[in-house]
Amino acid sequence: MKIGIMIKFSQKNFLFIRPMIFAFILTVSLLFCSKLLQAQGDHHSGIIPRPAEEIKKEGTFIINPDTKLFFANGRKVNASFFNQYLKDLSGFSLQTSRQSASHGISFLIDSASNIPTEGYMLDVSPKNIVIKASDEHGLFYGLQSLTQLIKKKGKKIFVDSYHIADAPRFAYRGMHLDVARHLFSVAAIKKWLDQLAFYKINTFHWHLTDDQGWRIEIKKYPLLQSVSAFRKETLIGHKRTDPHLFDGKRYGGYYTQEEVKDVVAYAADRQITTIPEIEMPGHAQAVLAAYPNLGCTGGPYQTATYWGVFEDVFCAGNEETFHFLEGVMDEVIPLFPSKYVHIGGDECPKTRWHNCPKCQKRIRDEKLKDEHELQSYFIARMEKYLHTKGKKIIGWDEILEGGLAPDATVMSWRGLEGGIAAAKLQHDVIMTPEKFVYLDYYQSLSKTEPVAAGGYLPLRKIYEYEPMPDELSKSEQRYIKGVQANAWSEYLNSAAQAEYMIFPRIIALAETAWSKPEYKKYPDFLIRLNQNLRFLKGIHYATSFNEITGESVKNASSFKLSTDLKNAEIRYTINGTDPTPGSLKYISPVRMEKSGTLKARLFKDGKAAGKLYEQILIKILATGKKVSLAQPGQGNYHVDPQILTNGVQGSPLYNNGEWLGYSGVDFEAVVDLEAVQTISEVGLNTLNYQWQKMHPPKLLTFEVSTDNISFKEVSRQTVFGKEGINMARQKLKAMPARYVKIKASNIGIIPDGFYGAGTKAWLMVDEIIIN
Repeated sequence: MKIGIMIKFSQKNFLFIRPMIFAFILTVSLLFCSKLLQAQGDHHSGIIPRPAEEIKKEGTFIINPDTKLFFANGRKVNASFFNQYLKDLSGFSLQTSRQSASHGISFLIDSASNIPTEGYMLDVSPKNIVIKASDEHGLFYGLQSLTQLIKKKGKKIFVDSYHIADAPRFAYRGMHLDVARHLFSVAAIKKWLDQLAFYKINTFHWHLTDDQGWRIEIKKYPLLQSVSAFRKETLIGHKRTDPHLFDGKRYGGYYTQEEVKDVVAYAADRQITTIPEIEMPGHAQAVLAAYPNLGCTGGPYQTATYWGVFEDVFCAGNEETFHFLEGVMDEVIPLFPSKYVHIGGDECPKTRWHNCPKCQKRIRDEKLKDEHELQSYFIARMEKYLHTKGKKIIGWDEILEGGLAPDATVMSWRGLEGGIAAAKLQHDVIMTPEKFVYLDYYQSLSKTEPVAAGGYLPLRKIYEYEPMPDELSKSEQRYIKGVQANAWSEYLNSAAQAEYMIFPRIIALAETAWSKPEYKKYPDFLIRLNQNLRFLKGIHYATSFNEITGESVKNASSFKLSTDLKNAEIRYTINGTDPTPGSLKYISPVRMEKSGTLKARLFKDGKAAGKLYEQILIKILATGKKVSLAQPGQGNYHVDPQILTNGVQGSPLYNNGEWLGYSGVDFEAVVDLEAVQTISEVGLNTLNYQWQKMHPPKLLTFEVSTDNISFKEVSRQTVFGKEGINMARQKLKAMPARYVKIKASNIGIIPDGFYGAGTKAWLMVDEIIIN
């Protein structure tokens, strides 16, 4: 940015006035720059989400018991969180006045102003505080920002003078909560709604039904309460474990319609819209347990006791299915004023439909091509019914398959592609890609983390996610309505565990949804987050954002450590002992001369902080050597092929970014040792978690060559019996080689008798061993 000031004067007066001019120019320039920087982002207030414009002024406004809240024209907004925080801080809360006070906080709605929807202007001066907006949403959000400005010094409660002008980037800012796998009390949900509202999240997506439980009272169908709402037992540990173990305890419950009304009203009072999700046509096993006539086989069925995708779904050829779902919707719709109803539409296997006479007849009668178009028919039919009730539908991105219903909004969860495709078709989109916003993912790679679904989503990653795909044109971008984080509850078996996974990552999502991307800076966010932790009273939040992370660098010759914890130092060891304040201080990437374990810990003011960091590093002949792939990895496992020789092994949780994955296809790679070497051992790590659709190869072979033309097979393996990581190793008679080719054959389609039968198997490979 360039700032210039031009002043014209006569040459003869130049020497006399030069010092005065210089002082004047300097003063004006500094003041101008100061105001400009404050307006553009010198955000000392600590507000989250970061406001669009913020200018600090002179003076403070003192809050005392006589300070009054004045709502012009009787347009009140909920001030409970503000008053509770103020009371906890000072011992008093503020009363409402019917008339504007000389020393008070005024709330004004000016519908004729140019303040955007949900936006606000907040002006704090020593005399008064004024929050102005064009609607009640804006008044409410202005109050949340004001709450974050409150300070205490001794017994003095005050607010620094500011001018803040703010408005959201996206109209839809959401959090999803799954209560089907694990149920949470109304009190817990209300506590979380308070936090969502405080950080300007405006949509609560309530996932009420799934294979493992039905959670909303439907009076027309009482078996949903007595049968579908309960499962006989629940899986212990992670789904990938084989064999599965269960707790033997009946589990379940549901929300009465009165409780639902209570939650919806509570949310609305905090400017949050509640959208119900009733799953269809898949994830219906709990319903089928109560009403088996709605399935293709007629049962018997039971409410699912473990997690995953099940083949038994609603029968799309049965008219009773649609009568049932319409009856359900007739009771759901009056409970939720939202214009949207979420109908699921995800993970619906077509096996039962393929073998069902009624479904095949439906395909013929409706002149559909296949089962994918049958799903589209199902969704379109329910959308048409909901339209007659004044509602629009939202569905997960699988509803794109077979053709998109006319007025459907798509939630893009499997990646960015679904959102991009829907926007190009001119359909509204909510971006919610699992890799970036799933709150059931691990937030730390520490071994002490509680069991989670999988993946790795640290605070930085969710904060730095950009919801607007680059692939869209300006005209197409308008269909991206917002962004949402999802809390699936398979492994959230208590309110405390749910809070640990949700907070503070949902706060990072809130800023992404609200603030302009050019104003977002992660170090700045961390400073404000640490200031804001005082508002998470009674919340069991995670602190993993203050831990150490590491990565292999410099062609795998060194290992880099880093932390976002301010004013902390890293101490480390490479001899297997735990670090102490006297251990080596980390300054630059650690060079490993041989295989070993790197341990590191944060220290602040001489005291240990955070969890112990451990990383086994491999230093062998293959380390750092170039890898060429016949074809790249796929999905979430499409990673740099050099991870196969970077000296870092993939974790048993397959979430540290070190696994290369192939869905239904084979793996082939060639490692170039750069010169002819004498080798005596080859190997490769593969994964065997059949409950995650991860199967070891049918055949693993190693071939060697000195010229990259003529290869000779030196090892083959067909048995990989261990669950989890299989470390295939083969000792060889010493032989010359420069190029080593590794081939692993995918089993292809998962056979009958295994979870996910009929779908593509994942082949997972990691560190290539050459010694």
